[in-house]
Amino acid sequence: MHAPRRLAPIALGTAALFLLAGCSGGNSANTDDAEQSGGSLVIDTAFSIETTDPGHTYDPTGNMVAKALYETLVDFEGSDVTTPVPGLASWEQNDDATEFTFTLEDGRTFSDGSEITADDVVFSLQRIQGMVEAKPNFLLTGLTVEKIDDSTVSITSETPLLQLPAILANPALGIVNADVVEENGGATDGSDSAQSYLDGESAGSGPFILDTLDLTSQVVLTKNPEYTGDEEPAYDRVVIRNVTESATQLINLQGGDTMVAMDLNGDQVEGLDDGFTVDSVPSGQTIFLLLNQSPDVAGELANVDLSEAVRYALDYDALLELAGAGATQATGVIPTGFEGALEEGVTQDLDRATAALEASGYDGQTLRLQFPNDYPVGGVEFTPLAERIQAQLAEIGLNVELAPAPFATELDAYVGGTEGFGLWFWGPDYADSANFLPFAPGLKVGLRAGWDASANPEIADLAAAAASATDVDERTEDFTAFAEAMQESGPFVPLIVPGRNIATADSVTGAVYNSVWDVDIAEITPAG
Repeated sequence: MHAPRRLAPIALGTAALFLLAGCSGGNSANTDDAEQSGGSLVIDTAFSIETTDPGHTYDPTGNMVAKALYETLVDFEGSDVTTPVPGLASWEQNDDATEFTFTLEDGRTFSDGSEITADDVVFSLQRIQGMVEAKPNFLLTGLTVEKIDDSTVSITSETPLLQLPAILANPALGIVNADVVEENGGATDGSDSAQSYLDGESAGSGPFILDTLDLTSQVVLTKNPEYTGDEEPAYDRVVIRNVTESATQLINLQGGDTMVAMDLNGDQVEGLDDGFTVDSVPSGQTIFLLLNQSPDVAGELANVDLSEAVRYALDYDALLELAGAGATQATGVIPTGFEGALEEGVTQDLDRATAALEASGYDGQTLRLQFPNDYPVGGVEFTPLAERIQAQLAEIGLNVELAPAPFATELDAYVGGTEGFGLWFWGPDYADSANFLPFAPGLKVGLRAGWDASANPEIADLAAAAASATDVDERTEDFTAFAEAMQESGPFVPLIVPGRNIATADSVTGAVYNSVWDVDIAEITPAG
């Protein structure tokens, strides 16, 4: 087995993860000519897709499909999501990072052969802004999109936004054919009704077009004959099948019924024999502990000394044993590979943990550790992880009672800020470190931990400085300072960055994990 290790540090956002749901799926597809260029490619994955309308999609499978059907102004190359590159357009920005000018590449066309113009870009983005209930809508909050001429578009921000290019690489912001979509119910004033049309036909410029969509079983794509980009697809037909059980995906891969299995866990990929390739990398999702700082929730134990006791009591190597291939220890709230991420994580220090526990005022109380018990993240099951945490904290005299609950139930407690002691996870919504600033006091995740801005004004200021930075080097320093301060004093204990394992038959190559869209289907080709 070949197992190349690549760091692909960013994953889809927590909002997307919340939408994952198990579906039954079929396993039939024509694979007779699968190994030949021009034939069929078959991919097995557990579906997380609600639509093929890019303006409404915000799920992992949905993003992978949208990447194949639609192109964005900005792109990433391969698994590298640290450096945005031109997609449909190149761009310039002002010194304050509030004004961005995008110039479309000449000769780019939609699948009906019509030219892509600035009108299509403006319509596509304003359509999403007008659909306030659309999941990607928040990506464009505070932005003004305007046409300058037929090939140039201006996007301005109310505040400095160095991460805008990374945001625009999200497949949910794919550019649609304005004329076609408007003819089929598309609008920018909030009255849009084009989703039903876009669930049956594609109106983009990507390397593939939509053939059929069945949200419970499979999505079939065919090669776009009018494609003018630089990712010429090797296959005429792609079948993406909903196979919810990783064990079934493994059987299909080993039996030659599929060429790409998207959801194998660490043990499964480590057990593969020769004849298969595995792209096994950290996913960018972070599993962490939360200790609530609100006296109304945590009582007299609402203090960061207790968090410090937990942080230094844990044996992170032993926790990582439960995560499998591709996983790494979380070095802080910003995962490794992101701007400002710390090089090393916390090392167990029982003396420091014991001293912090004494300072916290702990007097034998039992802490209830709440967590979802039916929702593994990156192959990591929360119940055995919680059991190991419970045993390790007992070594410093901290009594922990496990309180598992179904995902939907536990989600309400987590979002509502009523968890006193919780085990949860987080992933970014786009490829930039700004996604981790919500852990700061007074911001979204910080408030879920009962941690308002007045609890630590210094960290709140560090987060604000990183958010408003306009110089790239200074921005990196700001994010690093934020990550260091969060690791030193805060209610969060980052534990594990789970791995993501994509296994393929050796007959194909190019199925490389990208945390924004899982894999770029057009890059998958017959080996050799």
